[in-house]
Amino acid sequence: MLDHHRDAAVQAERRLERSVAAALRVIAAAHDERQAPPVSAARRRLSEVYGATRLARRLEQERRTA
Repeated sequence: MLDHHRDAAVQAERRLERSVAAALRVIAAAHDERQAPPVSAARRRLSEVYGATRLARRLEQERRTA
């Protein structure tokens, strides 16, 4: 009986280790993809466009309230 519980605990620990390892691989792959030059450049460009859009909206709002 004790051996059965120990075996079950060992199996559960191994499943958890595999699950954590799989999650870490996914995170590493996502990080690498985000750092890839084309993706990084696209993200930077989107950030610039978003910032310019927010600035234009704020200036328009200030013009309307002035």
